[in-house]
Amino acid sequence: MQIWVDADACPNVIKEILFRAADRKSLQVTLVANQFLQTPNSAFIDMVQVPAGFDVADNYIVQKCSAADLVITADIPLASEVIEKGAHALNPRGEFYTPENIRQRLNMRDFMDQLRSSGIDTGGPPKLGQQDRQQFANQLDRFLAKNLSN
Repeated sequence: MQIWVDADACPNVIKEILFRAADRKSLQVTLVANQFLQTPNSAFIDMVQVPAGFDVADNYIVQKCSAADLVITADIPLASEVIEKGAHALNPRGEFYTPENIRQRLNMRDFMDQLRSSGIDTGGPPKLGQQDRQQFANQLDRFLAKNLSN
């Protein structure tokens, strides 16, 4: 099992949680971004820099992940693709995307895109708070306890 991180938009506090989990569980965590990102010196943490471009990092993650892997992303279309592959997807707020909820999330995302393109200001998601960070850490811990054999 490996954790892939859609790292361009992943909050630093979430990356820190992942870095600690990688070392604590001896688990490979790979950040994928179109810019260089500094990572801790660890045998379990990698950074892959992909060329700039639309969905280049997403496509890399989809190509490289396998069914047992966990992908950290707020990108709903990316989550949909990795779920189709049998992998797991968790957003930085600690919510799992599942085969049961991904279609609804995609529909809502498309609806909000339509509103924005028609000139309606839909605002953005609220700032990541302490409760979100705690929920992410808890969900990650539960997932690792359930899916790691060591």
